[in-house]
Amino acid sequence: MKTKAVMALAAIASVGLSACSPSSQMVKGNRATYPSQPATPHAYTVSDGGYLPNPAGQNASPYPSQNLGSASVPDNSGMPMLSTAELRVIGDQIFKNEGGGSVDKLVHWNDGEDFASMGIGHFTWYPAGRSARFGNTFPELLTYMQTKGVRLPGWLEQAKNSGAPWTSKAQLMQAKHTPQVQELQNLLYQTRMLQAQYIVDRTRRAMPKLVNNTPGQLRPHISNNLNAVANTPGGWYALIDYTNFKGEGLNRSGGYNGQNWGLLQVLEEMRPSRPGEPALHEFANAAMRVLERRVRNSPPARNENRWLAGWSNRVNTYRRIPV
Repeated sequence: MKTKAVMALAAIASVGLSACSPSSQMVKGNRATYPSQPATPHAYTVSDGGYLPNPAGQNASPYPSQNLGSASVPDNSGMPMLSTAELRVIGDQIFKNEGGGSVDKLVHWNDGEDFASMGIGHFTWYPAGRSARFGNTFPELLTYMQTKGVRLPGWLEQAKNSGAPWTSKAQLMQAKHTPQVQELQNLLYQTRMLQAQYIVDRTRRAMPKLVNNTPGQLRPHISNNLNAVANTPGGWYALIDYTNFKGEGLNRSGGYNGQNWGLLQVLEEMRPSRPGEPALHEFANAAMRVLERRVRNSPPARNENRWLAGWSNRVNTYRRIPV
């Protein structure tokens, strides 16, 4: 990773979940000044949060109709405010994780999946009438983009409600160079920053739920590990990327054999951790144990073992402390 990108990731992760407290971050223009991390993890509760402005600054994208600077709903997640530069770094890394940073992969269909994958985060888009087992996140993204001022082509506005216009990877590949798909690909390239903001906002909304949806006896464990990762340089990138990668995990009965594989399951699987490099390694190790469990629980016909190497490469990006 280039030096400027590394420095931005370090800034992202240098605050804890109590970032909204009176003694925490001060925002000056489009740059945030962060406090030093506490000596011990701060116990996370919803009341720790306060109002944080929208994480992206004005004029962050070349796409003229998106509105990155308008405020979101009041936020009590405790996530730090992200500058435009920090948001861009996260978005670029997620784009690289999902599609190798290739424009051609912005409209895609992975082998062995029954849904299309759209945008920098490979948001899932199911054809009409197909069970959305892994969530149907692309229509949610399109609605989010519209609230920020993006004007969708007429066919895409209709398909948002009816389902992806292709029923298989073969159909999408045949349509790759049609004006319709090229128009969609260009839209998704021009709105990369807005997609990154959507991913961050999704994580922001999930933070209080991770603790509130946890049985009382497990809350100290979840909050401790969440704070350990969040208070470590590089930690916010790990939390944001994994949420986009495998979801929040708030449905405890979801997944295979009643075992989900989202962020909440990773925090549960982690051994008790404190802020610092070991917390990033423990988060990555726990993520791989959760993903390996998913593969063991999956139907053999899906052959999910073929994806483990790529998943491991992605999870290993969480281990590095930017300096």
